[in-house]
Amino acid sequence: MTGTQTTQVGNQSGAASILRPMETSTSATGSAAITEQVVLKATDLNVYYGDFKAVQEVNLECRRGQITALIGPSGCGKTTVLRCFNRMNDLIASARIEGSVTYHGIDIYGEEADAGEVRRRIGMVFQKPNPFPKSIFDNVAYGPKVNGVKDKKKLAEIVEKSLRGAALWDEVKDRLEMSGLGLSGGQQQRLCIARTIAVEPDVVLMDEPCSALDPIATARIEDLMQEIKSQFTIVIVTHNMQQAARVSDRTAFFTTEINPESDRRTGRLVEVDSTRKIFSNPSDPRTEAYVSGKFG
Repeated sequence: MTGTQTTQVGNQSGAASILRPMETSTSATGSAAITEQVVLKATDLNVYYGDFKAVQEVNLECRRGQITALIGPSGCGKTTVLRCFNRMNDLIASARIEGSVTYHGIDIYGEEADAGEVRRRIGMVFQKPNPFPKSIFDNVAYGPKVNGVKDKKKLAEIVEKSLRGAALWDEVKDRLEMSGLGLSGGQQQRLCIARTIAVEPDVVLMDEPCSALDPIATARIEDLMQEIKSQFTIVIVTHNMQQAARVSDRTAFFTTEINPESDRRTGRLVEVDSTRKIFSNPSDPRTEAYVSGKFG
């Protein structure tokens, strides 16, 4: 699905399995070749809501073991692109895409991909912590139960492993039957991360996961991202440029273009590169103006 081919976002039938041999991207530094696994890839991605083009011409790779940060001013399409990566825009009737989004080389909007399986392998942590009105244990065990895990011992192992992975186990291990809603904001966000990783995804998408948190809780989440990035491909949307500089390996800068006829704004990916280069020596003057605080 490339070029002008269009996919209407919505439920599509097909096989549940979308795993295939991993795609690789090879670059050269001097005489040494560096091969990195490309897990998610957007190619010529345009996103529409009805006849409104919200995002245009996105070409972006997200690689294994790395954190990719999406930055840019409000309304530039960062979250829209993030939601394309696990078909969350399926829930919006007017949404459709042109171009392609692939996971390990497989078109996640194609007939062979099941939306539920896509979301299991590509999990999402939202801007505002959203624990279920259930116990801490049941919050984390919810996904595995839905996926057919019934054995209580196995569920307990999954819950402990996931809470440890989210750096929350030591704080809650003696109160697993307490409501998840009774935790602090930072703990709730880590509980949501534990709930996400409990189903063993390959990718974790994070939509401004620290925007509602205080600096101490934010630091805990940032430390956690560094701890788990070797296990997951992580893509984060953030308005905090200092956060992007601290936690990410690669950064993609988006901006908005105004249609002079309608005054509507369309998001466009300006450039993507190593975080160090984006913040120290970007290729595009629009990126330099944004990261230096001249606009945005």
